[in-house]
Amino acid sequence: MAAGDDCEAGLAGWLAALEHLARGRAKAGLTRELRPRDAADSVVDLAGNDYLGLAAHPAVVAASAQALDAYGLGATGSRLVRGSTAAHTALEDDLAGWLGAERALVFSSGYLANLGAVRALAPRGGLVVSDAYNHASLIDGCKISGAETVVTPHADPRAVAEILDAHPGRDAVVVTESVFSVDGDLAPLAALHEVTSPRGALLLVDDAHALGLLGPGGAGGVAAAGLAGLPDVLITATLSKSLGGAGGVVAGPGQFIRHLVDTSRTFIYDTAPPPVVVAGVRAALHVARSADDRRALLAERADLTVRRLAAAGFPVVRPAAGVLSVPAPGPEAALAWAADCRDRGVAVGCFRPPSTPDGSSRLRLTLNAGVPDSEFRRALDVIVECAP
Repeated sequence: MAAGDDCEAGLAGWLAALEHLARGRAKAGLTRELRPRDAADSVVDLAGNDYLGLAAHPAVVAASAQALDAYGLGATGSRLVRGSTAAHTALEDDLAGWLGAERALVFSSGYLANLGAVRALAPRGGLVVSDAYNHASLIDGCKISGAETVVTPHADPRAVAEILDAHPGRDAVVVTESVFSVDGDLAPLAALHEVTSPRGALLLVDDAHALGLLGPGGAGGVAAAGLAGLPDVLITATLSKSLGGAGGVVAGPGQFIRHLVDTSRTFIYDTAPPPVVVAGVRAALHVARSADDRRALLAERADLTVRRLAAAGFPVVRPAAGVLSVPAPGPEAALAWAADCRDRGVAVGCFRPPSTPDGSSRLRLTLNAGVPDSEFRRALDVIVECAP
């Protein structure tokens, strides 16, 4: 057989293997599908993360338009080449002040912020203690760090203490979310810090789903727990949820941020977030800090949602912030449930393995202060009526 024939046979075998894997995922109800939406989409959004309804806020749109006119579409380079602008610096200063940190550093996504932060905090030979329900970006950060990683039961400070006590003298960092992205429950941050602080371990908190919703002025779960500004507590967050934009942030002591600028591969080698987005996020931050009315509305909607779903027989728990999880019988049932809701004009999240750490499936509802009240109530009715 000629070399060209060998190559063709090898390619055919590779594609056949991929097709076999795809059929297996489809059989298990784990196929994923891209669903583009139009700008005029009229679906009630209980699937996205625009908790405060700021993505299209007039002040946000105006700030982005002004930056687009001033800078053009993109940042044109990495942060250390040509990608840093006055807009980036202003946003970082405002984020640091909001979060109560000495300094903040903006990345192009929350995913890359988490990869960079975990890798920087967990040197080879060190120890990472990671919550079993942590987001994939934190899990991947642990994998690339080179440190030994121990996964503890969900939200269990006692288990964290036992692991740290079993590794005395090791450089250690405990990694958790504040509000967990799948079930929406709140981590025991104060109790975790009571474990980490006397043992000399650092505490890294992904505040993505709490920023804008919890704490004074929406400063997040770390601030709500009274831990803001402590030198052994580091914060990461996305800028794509309550702030309605894109990007990520790491906040903490100035020495740590300097270390990231010098060493973080996900910062150094990545194109900077566009100034048009950065300026819009900064405008959203200023709205969010004084948006107590929107946070109060979300709290009311959380209560309403729990009452409506519980009355229909669903075992739901009141969310700590804006994420509410509704169990589904399985991945295929979750897919069908979400599809039926979508057909009736309501978008809901559908979470299946491997996105769910416990292997079960559920709908994830994300509360949105920007949805009119009548549409929000109708959406709850649709979710109940479409249940498998």
